[in-house]
Amino acid sequence: MLNALNEIESAGLTELASIEDAPSLESWRVSYIGTKGKIRGVMPMMKDVSKEDKAAVGKRLNEVKTALESGFKEKQSSLKGGAQAGSTGPSIDLTEPGIIDSHTLGREHIITRVRGELVEIFARLGFEVAQGPELEDEDHNFTKLNIPAAHPARDPIDNFYVDDPSKVDTPRMLRSQTSTVQIRTMEDAAAKGWGPPIKIVSPGRVYRPDTVDATHSFMFHQIEGLYIDRDVSMSDLMSTLLQFARAYFGEDADVRLRPSFFPFTEPSAEFDMMIALKPGSEPSWIELGGCGMVDPNVLTACGIDPEEWTGFAFGFGIERIAMGKYGIPDIRMLFENDVRFLQRV
Repeated sequence: MLNALNEIESAGLTELASIEDAPSLESWRVSYIGTKGKIRGVMPMMKDVSKEDKAAVGKRLNEVKTALESGFKEKQSSLKGGAQAGSTGPSIDLTEPGIIDSHTLGREHIITRVRGELVEIFARLGFEVAQGPELEDEDHNFTKLNIPAAHPARDPIDNFYVDDPSKVDTPRMLRSQTSTVQIRTMEDAAAKGWGPPIKIVSPGRVYRPDTVDATHSFMFHQIEGLYIDRDVSMSDLMSTLLQFARAYFGEDADVRLRPSFFPFTEPSAEFDMMIALKPGSEPSWIELGGCGMVDPNVLTACGIDPEEWTGFAFGFGIERIAMGKYGIPDIRMLFENDVRFLQRV
């Protein structure tokens, strides 16, 4: 075993002296002092050494191991020093910040960006953000929004039901509107006893089994607003929408309301905005969503006295805002993850 150790030391140091690059040094390390190297390979021979010689052989084993490890560290240092001095090329400082290419910078998806912009504007108008579950029950998605049992909006063909409506009293479903968050917020306020005023916006995903085309998807995003207080009127609603339009689309934006009908608001209206979708283009009327005064039946269902409190609600699609503002012709482009599109917008 002593002869084997002497040969390993001699051969190892000779090879080490001739090494001139890091890859060769790593190969040497694996061959001699690695976990499956030559030093580890001779260790099992210790069992055959006589008791009288074990101490001397063990000492020699440690000497050879130390000599090879010290030689490795010295060679490693010399190679690094040479690289820094330019003898084997430039070194790489992994702690130095890289050169940033502006074309490859990551950024938020356009939907996330627009959602954040909308929330920020409504926050300046005093609205807080409220969230709710995407898996809802029929009670919150329809009943408490004053949508009667026979209303066509409840038809299973127009909703994603998780439970069979014919077999369950209150079937679960993927929410078809973020108005469910308004219901939960009013319920929570009434249950805690602090009641109105309530001033929230509720952005989030909604689901409807629409046929996918350039303007429709089975999943899309809405943002809805709710304001409950004493003596809230349609003029407050009009003022809020006008301030939003001018804050987001510019001072030339305008708002108009057209009479409509929704089960959960009375009176109800569709709201359009006069906006220029592209810089330098002529402004035009763009339909954005629905709005109105919260129906007294909705307030009552949530435990709020409609004789004391009134309020308005509004809602519109985030995709429609994004497509209009950034000139996106097809809603499918928002979800295809095409890097060319993501880089452009």
